[in-house]
Amino acid sequence: MLDRFEEVGLIDDAEFAGLWVQGQQRRMTSARAMRRELHAKGVDAAIIAEAMPDAEADYAAALALARKKMRTMGALEPRVRDRRLAGALARRGFAPGLCHRVVTEVTGAASEGSDEDW
Repeated sequence: MLDRFEEVGLIDDAEFAGLWVQGQQRRMTSARAMRRELHAKGVDAAIIAEAMPDAEADYAAALALARKKMRTMGALEPRVRDRRLAGALARRGFAPGLCHRVVTEVTGAASEGSDEDW
């Protein structure tokens, strides 16, 4: 029965993976976390590799999340703010090096006083 569903196009793992990744990108989730979740859903590794965004998209998602979080952390002490930003990024699955890079960029823009950068 599943073979028949695949023949008529009712089951398409590649389409599912692509649409699912797009939705997760809007939620600012890391590629590493998306890859892990798709694997847990039973999607084939080759299909997962095709659906994954590039490294630049992962950076953009991390930067967008950090900027969003930064808006609510303006009154915090810098050390606390940095720790909370890094924690938020890490919980979404971003790599430690990327977390550090993004937190440094976002907090550097905030310390320069340019609200439009963050």
